[in-house]
Amino acid sequence: MKNLYILSALLLVLTACNRVTSTEVRRTSEAGDKYALVEPVTFHKGKAPMALVTINPQDERQTIDGFGASITESSAFVLACLTPDERAMILRELFGEEGSNFSATRTVIGSSDFTLQGHYSYDDVPGDTALEHFSIAVHQDGWRQAAYPQIKDEQFDMYQFIREVAELKAAQADNTWRLMGSPWTAPAWMKDNNLFFDKANRRGGALLPKYYDAFARYFAKYLQAYREAGIEFWAVTPENEPMGNDGSWESMDLSPEAEATFIGEYLGPTLAQDFPDVKIFCFDQNTFEADRYTAAVYDRNPQARDYTAGTALHWYGSTISCFPEVLDSLHALYPDKILMHTEGCVDNLGRPGWPGVSDYAGYQESGWFNDDAFWWGKNATDWAYSTPWWPELHPKYSPVHRYAQYIIDGVNHWMTGYIDWNSVLDSIGGPTHVLNHCGAQVMVDYQNDIIYFTPYHYAFRHFSRSMRPGDVVLGVNYLTPVDDNSPLHVCAVRKADGSYAVNMLNKADEPCSFNLQLGDYFATIHLPANCVETIEVKLPE
Repeated sequence: MKNLYILSALLLVLTACNRVTSTEVRRTSEAGDKYALVEPVTFHKGKAPMALVTINPQDERQTIDGFGASITESSAFVLACLTPDERAMILRELFGEEGSNFSATRTVIGSSDFTLQGHYSYDDVPGDTALEHFSIAVHQDGWRQAAYPQIKDEQFDMYQFIREVAELKAAQADNTWRLMGSPWTAPAWMKDNNLFFDKANRRGGALLPKYYDAFARYFAKYLQAYREAGIEFWAVTPENEPMGNDGSWESMDLSPEAEATFIGEYLGPTLAQDFPDVKIFCFDQNTFEADRYTAAVYDRNPQARDYTAGTALHWYGSTISCFPEVLDSLHALYPDKILMHTEGCVDNLGRPGWPGVSDYAGYQESGWFNDDAFWWGKNATDWAYSTPWWPELHPKYSPVHRYAQYIIDGVNHWMTGYIDWNSVLDSIGGPTHVLNHCGAQVMVDYQNDIIYFTPYHYAFRHFSRSMRPGDVVLGVNYLTPVDDNSPLHVCAVRKADGSYAVNMLNKADEPCSFNLQLGDYFATIHLPANCVETIEVKLPE
């Protein structure tokens, strides 16, 4: 009898050694889960029969740079319309360790479409090449309540927004926050049309070569102004959307050759003097058009290549695809360069596109902004929805699906992170001085005291919390080929402590089950319909 007890105990030990329970499983779903803690997953040692997804720990790929959203003047304005306690709650939810813990943030150098009035820079004195009048006061001066009676905090402007986030991040144990700055345009007097943008002629205007040096020093002045407040930038881009946006808002035309010259001969050497750790990313526009700029900067200009850390990318080329073939090509050609996503949003709000909602006022009346069903359903359209020659790239889409799929597929094709556009907006996707309304992770109806965290905010949290700077992306193989229309998408990283984080998206309207192989262990995964799920697990060496 004693031997039987010993044998039973040994069998239990052996079984336990061959089985590992996940440390945490989180789920966001159309059914109502919002980054909810759900039942654990058990991994068994051995090979899974018919593993649909295989993650290879030996297939180490790129290192994660971070995930987050942008600080804009519009976001700062909306937060200034709230009480200090409400604002602090939102900042903790977005940037705090117990919230989404954003590790990467982009901000605007000067004005953009998401400023209240627009049409300004930090030096609007024509011909001031010495930049004697340079000042970021326009983003420090707060608001006049006489002009904006909805304001509750006249002092909370864009500069204060950045400072409060920096202080919040500095107080955290995981101080890996990375801040990037991008101008939408140089001062108007540095451009060939002397305008911030020219909608009538559908152009932003080009930076004049005689002002390349002054514009490079403009960047240095900007970085120095924040350094004096104790805030260091991780990176800059020479120009947001250098191919232009038809002059619809602040913009500047900068050809591939001009950008290469500007980086190689002016911006790079200027920043190297006092800001050698600030990275420069080229391009900063839609992924599928990146090759023209990478060829000019990396292939044809050795100086520019040396000063450039990577390529900044946007997602507006399609509502369903991250253009994996383009990402793979860029990595194959330039394996030493980072591929970082720097802007994306649910755009086209406030414009025709959805049945029953046809104008600016209609959106406010419909209450769509705090309707979870809108964000999960295939209701959203984008700028090219009605363009007859691109229907296959711009169909209606589910915002939650689009974010999760883009991030998963992008990470699987060498992208090192994702920065969303506006972090906070009002209930109609603004304010914006050109009525270019879009969605945000947090949307606020300050007139009715409604603070709404969109479903895609919770979906995004899966990635921003589970894939931290320094984590290593692992290769993922599918039993059957996966494309843009596939319902299941999976990515994985190995973390600093040796544990794994696996992020999964099920776009289907019904649950799915499959075997997942992770190294020498496998698990049977059960995903509900329309959900994003994260499994974190520590497996034996």
